[in-house]
Amino acid sequence: QTEKVGARLIRLTDQHTRDNIADRAADVKVGEVVLREGSLIGPQHIAVLASVGCTRPLVARRPRVALVTGGDELVEPSARPGPSQIRNSNGCQLAAQLEGVGAAVRDYGVVKDVAAEIDLVLKTALSANDVVLVSGGVSVGDYDFVPSILRQNDVQLLFEKIAVKPGKPTVFGVSKKAFCFGLPGNPVSTFVTFELLVKPFLYELMGHRYSAKVVQMRLDESIERKDTERQGWLPVEVADAASVRPVEYHGSAHIRALCRAHGLIDMDVGIASIEKGSHVSVRLL
Repeated sequence: QTEKVGARLIRLTDQHTRDNIADRAADVKVGEVVLREGSLIGPQHIAVLASVGCTRPLVARRPRVALVTGGDELVEPSARPGPSQIRNSNGCQLAAQLEGVGAAVRDYGVVKDVAAEIDLVLKTALSANDVVLVSGGVSVGDYDFVPSILRQNDVQLLFEKIAVKPGKPTVFGVSKKAFCFGLPGNPVSTFVTFELLVKPFLYELMGHRYSAKVVQMRLDESIERKDTERQGWLPVEVADAASVRPVEYHGSAHIRALCRAHGLIDMDVGIASIEKGSHVSVRLL
């Protein structure tokens, strides 16, 4: 449907050819920035890099993250729990969350609530990784040794609790060799504090400013709570195209509630209730 006219020109000979013509610079213009520093690379970005011949882009190194799970009560998921034992769900959960961020995970397994054993594992982890992530052993119980052992290993703890529910006993510190997070042992607390604190931190280490996906939706049922001294995060599910409702939730040990949840909503300090019909910010999972 074309004919050649001169050395560099053609003439269209059919009026129905427009769909088969790609205009010059319709995709990228000369001098235009194709991808900006700090972009989180996905499949579409890979295609753009390939299209402009960028086969060796400068990217951030994946942070090496040590995963340590603490607790005498923990057994491996493949084991049958005995009296006073539970399967280690936090280790699997956190490993999956870390891999979703793109971190290079080194799982140090389950450590008993014995100060000498915790000290040995933390010494090794702090010396060989960029970030150490500990689950359990960070509260104020008789066998919660992690904060004191971190101090003994020259980790400066910048905070030892946060005004968030679930997740109050979360700790964060820094040494000359590594950063360190200590997360609560209850699985919902572990999940939520990772999403709120650890995920954005790891992305920041890789040069990416993370922003969670948040949508405004209407609340389908009223919510009330008694503890208003901390910011509360509650799981919700989509009720219809414009509204959400709280899922059945029994507290920070109720990890199965998150399987039904499509997102989390927050209740600010001092807020005891949110009325049905109110518009809420839903942090999508």
